[in-house]
Amino acid sequence: MNLGRLRALAMVAEHGSVARAAKAMHVTPSGVSQQLAKLERECGYRLLDQVGRGVRLTRAGEVLAAHAGRVLAQLAEARADLAALDDEVVGPLRIGAVGSVIRALLLAPLAGLMSDNPRLSVYLRDGEVVDMIPLLLTGELTVLLMESWVVRPPELPAGFAVHTLVREPVNLAIAESHHLAHRSRIALVDLADESWTCCPANTESHNALVQTMRGLGVQPEVRFTVSEYPSQLALVATGLAVALVPATAQRMTPDGVRYVPTTPRLHREIRMAWRADDESPPIRALHAALRRSLPSRSTPDEAHRQRPVPPHDDRAQPVGLPD
Repeated sequence: MNLGRLRALAMVAEHGSVARAAKAMHVTPSGVSQQLAKLERECGYRLLDQVGRGVRLTRAGEVLAAHAGRVLAQLAEARADLAALDDEVVGPLRIGAVGSVIRALLLAPLAGLMSDNPRLSVYLRDGEVVDMIPLLLTGELTVLLMESWVVRPPELPAGFAVHTLVREPVNLAIAESHHLAHRSRIALVDLADESWTCCPANTESHNALVQTMRGLGVQPEVRFTVSEYPSQLALVATGLAVALVPATAQRMTPDGVRYVPTTPRLHREIRMAWRADDESPPIRALHAALRRSLPSRSTPDEAHRQRPVPPHDDRAQPVGLPD
């Protein structure tokens, strides 16, 4: 019997419905239903009964779900035992991360890690959190470096270890020629008539912008949808748009752009996530390398065009983590 299908059955038994199991697994309900239908054909028993608009495990479903739980627990234990055999950092390490995190935090420690461990095979994939969580769940990714905007933290299913690496401020990027650029702080509600540039819809930064502005009674007009911050900042420099930019994305800023704190204040966290049953030496080594690369207090390089802001508001803060 396929382990993925057994996992789907165990999740339905744990969560009580196909819909809740699908949400926890970050897949569609129809995907879970298809897995269970295949499992029924594999085992030769009906596993679910339709009850109203929901489902209930049959007697065979309950028996098999109990076995599935034990099988999955035994598999997790086997993985942990194999990982504990040797602390050598070898084998594949498949990393998923958003572009701004790759540029600002990952590249230098990753280069050092690969130099120190020549038998480590690293694969890197750029993408959005919502698209990469299912890949982490299935094992196609080993580690996910994700952004988490405090106004809208992404949900991860149970069974994942998550450590916050950095908590950083998000400032308004505005053209120096803009009539509001002289202010020491700008209320987001005062930007109701502005054109915005932002990452595409359903990304963490886009959703954070829309939800924050809607909470203030404003529907932001995102006229320039751009996937990466350097292009967004180029649009800001020309005066075509304004943008919300995290501290780690402010290091390569074109002339003519100024960063201003906002009201309300916004923050982004950068987190590292992996499956709790896969605490392998490569994961531990990457975690340690990232922690070593974070200075005691880190800020983006500030050009003369940027007006200083209070340190307690506008500095990226590494977060203390357990060893």
